[in-house]
Amino acid sequence: MKKKILWIIDGLGHGGAERMTLSIMQKFDRSKFDLRACALQIKQGNPVAAELERIGIPVDLLHIPNLRHPRNLPRIVQYIKEHKPDIIHTQLEFANVFGNIAAAMLGIPSVATLHTLGAPQKGTEYWRSRIEWASLKYFCTRIISVSESAREHHIKHGNIAAKKMVTIYNGIDLTNFHPGRATEKASRKSLNIPDTACVLLTVAVLREPKGIQYMIEAMPRILAEAPNAHYLIVGDGNYGETLKELSRSLGVDKHVTFAGQRNDIPDLLLAGDIFVLPTLIDALPTVLIEAMAARKAIVASSVGGVPEIVENEKNGILVEPAKPHQLVESCLRLIRQGEVREAMAEAGLGIAHSKFNIENQVETISNLYEELIQHGR
Repeated sequence: MKKKILWIIDGLGHGGAERMTLSIMQKFDRSKFDLRACALQIKQGNPVAAELERIGIPVDLLHIPNLRHPRNLPRIVQYIKEHKPDIIHTQLEFANVFGNIAAAMLGIPSVATLHTLGAPQKGTEYWRSRIEWASLKYFCTRIISVSESAREHHIKHGNIAAKKMVTIYNGIDLTNFHPGRATEKASRKSLNIPDTACVLLTVAVLREPKGIQYMIEAMPRILAEAPNAHYLIVGDGNYGETLKELSRSLGVDKHVTFAGQRNDIPDLLLAGDIFVLPTLIDALPTVLIEAMAARKAIVASSVGGVPEIVENEKNGILVEPAKPHQLVESCLRLIRQGEVREAMAEAGLGIAHSKFNIENQVETISNLYEELIQHGR
């Protein structure tokens, strides 16, 4: 008999957790698991919901507006009673809070995945993190952290028992990435980027913590020594207009392309020569794994789980966050030293295949489900 798995997530927009939900769920063995997804909110139109339904996974919407509404928990409890899952898997803040409390009330084993690092400093975000951590500490059966550094962070700041937490690296479907010159040229042409340009590429939601502003600040000095450099930024977000204004004020806007939100990331990765992620905080940025699968050398900030993906001087260069001069030096080095860039790209491809294959991730999660269903809460 199939095991009924219910995934509860805040929304199904364009974020990394949402895209990872789609990638994982479509890889599960449907002969063993009956999958269902529930979104608590509409985010960016919930495009991932349509993708899940396209592959035969039903998606429900509960419309949970905020953490304070008194009807939130009873609605989720009633919803779970209707569908009678064998296990509940929650993703993101609201789902992690209400989904695990409801699961505990109904005696259903639950799993939560923590994709981000909670805020250890005082403030609004701190108190929201405290609520989420408390819900997981007291009501969740097992917690998945996407990197070992994130696991240690949550144990320390969330006061969560180490035995409750397990690290399972995010994986990607490696069959989606096929390095090839033809696709690279086609992608550059569609973006009006010259074939002769050395393209520095970032794929990220346009938020201030992604640190893209520091890479734009680095561009004048990069262009002074490498006039054929071009910075391609893929993604959308509320910080986008600020970044565009910064590129104009620095006089580099003709060398910076904002591609917006795109669904053809594997093709766009091929348009780049060097992948840059100047993030200020990240638990485990999956886009770095995708860049490695597309055979790209990497320049990235040494924060969070990034060093668990990028081995300094092996498949990329690690820099301190918020240091434009280090971005300048590292990017110029890889622009000038083609043989180093190629060696790092080849090493990254090997690491992606050995360490971050989604098949391994899904197998590990499936085994965890089986264990928890067998032993209960």
